[in-house]
Amino acid sequence: MYRYDEFDAQFVAERVAQFRDQTGRRLAGELTEDQFKLHRLMNGVYLQLHAYMLRVAIPYGSLRSKQMRMLAHIARRYDRGYGHFTTRQNIQYNWPALQDCPDILAELATVEMHAIQTSGNCIRNVTADHFAGAAADEVADPRPYAEILRQWSSLHPEYSFLPRKFKIAVTGSTRDRAVIQAHDIGLQVVKDAAGALGFKVYVGGGLGRTPMIGHPIRDFLPEADLLAYVDAIVRVYNLEGRRDNKYKARIKILVHEKGAEPMREAVEAEFAKGPKGLTLPADDVERIRAYFAPPAHAQRPAASDAVAARRAADPRFAAFVDVNVAEHREPGYGIVTISLKPIGGIPGDASAEQMDAVADLADRYSFGEVRVSHEQNLVLTDVALDDLPALYDALDAAKLATPNAGLVTDIIACPGLDYCALATARSIPVAQRISERFGDGARAKDIGELKIKISGCINACGHHHVGHIGILGLDRKGEETYQITLGGSGDETASLGDLTGPGFSTDDVVDAIETVVDTYLGLREGADEGFLAAYRRVGMAPFKKALYERDAGREI
Repeated sequence: MYRYDEFDAQFVAERVAQFRDQTGRRLAGELTEDQFKLHRLMNGVYLQLHAYMLRVAIPYGSLRSKQMRMLAHIARRYDRGYGHFTTRQNIQYNWPALQDCPDILAELATVEMHAIQTSGNCIRNVTADHFAGAAADEVADPRPYAEILRQWSSLHPEYSFLPRKFKIAVTGSTRDRAVIQAHDIGLQVVKDAAGALGFKVYVGGGLGRTPMIGHPIRDFLPEADLLAYVDAIVRVYNLEGRRDNKYKARIKILVHEKGAEPMREAVEAEFAKGPKGLTLPADDVERIRAYFAPPAHAQRPAASDAVAARRAADPRFAAFVDVNVAEHREPGYGIVTISLKPIGGIPGDASAEQMDAVADLADRYSFGEVRVSHEQNLVLTDVALDDLPALYDALDAAKLATPNAGLVTDIIACPGLDYCALATARSIPVAQRISERFGDGARAKDIGELKIKISGCINACGHHHVGHIGILGLDRKGEETYQITLGGSGDETASLGDLTGPGFSTDDVVDAIETVVDTYLGLREGADEGFLAAYRRVGMAPFKKALYERDAGREI
């Protein structure tokens, strides 16, 4: 992982001191809340429904064990004993006192962490595939490029006050686990015919009130041109993006109004005349890449007798291995997803004790590293297969062994109306009730891969537009109502979900989701046909019929 140099350490320390002064002036009444707002947002501090919230950056989702222990410490000392991991690979604390925020940032700085640009109209935390560096299908590790982009974009003098927030995601695999096509810029590491590394570039993706899938504007961008080309994209956006209407200020609107081909031409023109000195020297790329060298894996047999024996004796362990352990590029190792979706629990929440436990397990079994996924789970990327039984037992003791990664109860959900001042409906209780309805046993296994994503407002922090089943909570005449979309996807076959029809009440929405699932089970062509494939084959009609014909007489 990347380690701070002297510049990084001084940069973050100065930022903490600056914010401490700004916070002191706010608490003394020298700054109004409106005057203070810009300062706090640039340091990750929001004013939520009930309290301030602090969002801490976890660049490209990578944490060292000591950093995870610091996050646990902050939860225990400054919050209510837990943190919430988000779809942007960050962590949020929902209850810090404003006067404590500078102290929190100072403690974070001691382990090379910060909250810079986790909010505001700037380039946000750059995200990446949570299996990066370990995935069997990886072309190259995307994290060095994410780090290069992080360094370039942090407090960039031109791009700290963009028309709106700006999000970049990078994947290095053929399977997109970073939702790159739903980002302002999406980058996929590829190789050309000669084997040279470069990027396929997508522009103009995004969710929210106007969801759009990004457009490919370069099939191959040479590695050396990464910063110069991204700079050209952001420069075009900064010059031409709308500032008269915040709802139309994202780059996706610019691309939509301008057209994908004219946007490509504008970027290419800007790239051709752009500022000099942004070409990446090969030596600098290698220097950054060296920070992400793979750990020293021991040679091991491809299969584990210990796992086979435990599987035969323990169905629950077998279920965990089936869905929570992914193929590793090194024989004898696996990538372990630690679900933060216990049945009936709050998606993405982890207690301080659980964070400490994960840090200990990372040291013991995964070279001291933890990943945060955009799906609000944690990941240990380098676990020896022979260690899986012991790891599973330790996770089970910490209530972190739910065998549901990728299944119907592995639900993404935003905080919703329980916390967020922008929300129009609750997300968490709906996720909890769906989780309790389907569980993590034989029924969930039979349903197979199914991604449910829930947002409590049209800002779509729960990514509902790209859920196989998406749920959007809205206020309708003072009552919470939930719209359902089907067929969305955030992978390499990215698509936006289709609206089924009128929304469902709080009381009816879980039954409606069950109707959708039962309809799928009745029409799939064998157990190997997943929900998304089945929906794309048959379309909306059978689902709409099942959802609405039985309620034809209800008021809509």
